[in-house]
Amino acid sequence: MLIAPLALSAQKFGHINTQELFAQMPEMAQIKLKMDTIQSQYESQLASMNEEIQKKAQDYQAQEATMADAVKQIRQQELQEMQQRIQLFYQTAEQDIQKKQQELLAPVHERMTKAIKAVGEREGYTYIFDSAAMVHIGNDAQDVTPAIKKELGIK
Repeated sequence: MLIAPLALSAQKFGHINTQELFAQMPEMAQIKLKMDTIQSQYESQLASMNEEIQKKAQDYQAQEATMADAVKQIRQQELQEMQQRIQLFYQTAEQDIQKKQQELLAPVHERMTKAIKAVGEREGYTYIFDSAAMVHIGNDAQDVTPAIKKELGIK
């Protein structure tokens, strides 16, 4: 029982806010620019599709009174199919954007994780916790953010 407290006191604990560090990594500016470009391309296409359906809907409403019933049904079906294509495009675009974001962020996350591990091993930390998820951080816990920033080359 006397040995357990000694073993615990020999452990070294550190903390870092990984979200804050992640946002400060230099690659993030380029990733944000790429993601903004991709998103604006999808938004442009979606706006074009919405303009097209609005024009067709207005044409339909303007001519509805003089249309034969069979023509009305065909035009209504066309409008419904266009709406479904827009919804499918929107869903596909969201999935593509998420996939691309994950693809771009994976190497950054991996680099950050390697830096945290390198600092932890080099400086003898038993644990390095993410302070964003911590309820309490004691006075004896050390903020390893400066060491990890140095490891990553962030000022």
